[in-house]
Amino acid sequence: MRIAVAGGTGVVGRHVVGAAERAGHDVVVLARSTGVDLLTGQGLAGALRGADAVIDAANSGTTLSAAKATAFFETATRNLLTAEPEAGVGHHVALSIVGIDDIDASYYAGKLAQERMVAAGPVPFTIARAGQFHEFAGQLLSGMGGPVALLPKILMRPVAAREVGEHLVRVAEGGAVGRAADLVGPRDEVLADVARRQLAFDGARRPVIEVRLPGVYGRGLASGSLRGGADAVRGRITFDEWLRSEDHGRG
Repeated sequence: MRIAVAGGTGVVGRHVVGAAERAGHDVVVLARSTGVDLLTGQGLAGALRGADAVIDAANSGTTLSAAKATAFFETATRNLLTAEPEAGVGHHVALSIVGIDDIDASYYAGKLAQERMVAAGPVPFTIARAGQFHEFAGQLLSGMGGPVALLPKILMRPVAAREVGEHLVRVAEGGAVGRAADLVGPRDEVLADVARRQLAFDGARRPVIEVRLPGVYGRGLASGSLRGGADAVRGRITFDEWLRSEDHGRG
């Protein structure tokens, strides 16, 4: 297969690329560094030519603005779905997040808008939801200045981005099914706890204070819905195993 990976240089995208190449697929990376801009559409038509499937692992960042997240995901998705039929793409795979149906706010509002656009689009699709990544705590810590880390209360089942990448390739290989089985990590975790363990592992002395965010978004984060349901597929790599792996420090 020829697989185009949107966001193929990102946290999950690079693992999608690696997994697809190991499986013998021809891979095209859709990223600004390869001359493709998802937000303007520049370079998309040529890059998608001959692709059998597109895996969209692009990320707008950790913005808390619902308007900004929605604008990013709707624009990027619209450009992909417009270019794909002419290029002959037969399967659009969109990475999303488990348990966000009742959290139509902040970043998750953008992901839900993306899901709706993909489902209404002209290309056969699969929406593949995954849990928060093991890399998530480190991303928040590195993006937060000051001697103290204030982290929201989030109940989650984090999963390694490497396993998400492998999962997305299997989904692309299997053909469009509308909604794939959710993928979550092997253990229930709390964001503040994994952040403290990561800091301790890295030898960093930095207090972590857990705060409960207000509103729909905060209630959703703390509710446990982001852990997914009992029927979700479980990953095999625990957070502590990930800390000791070569992937730690690269996210």
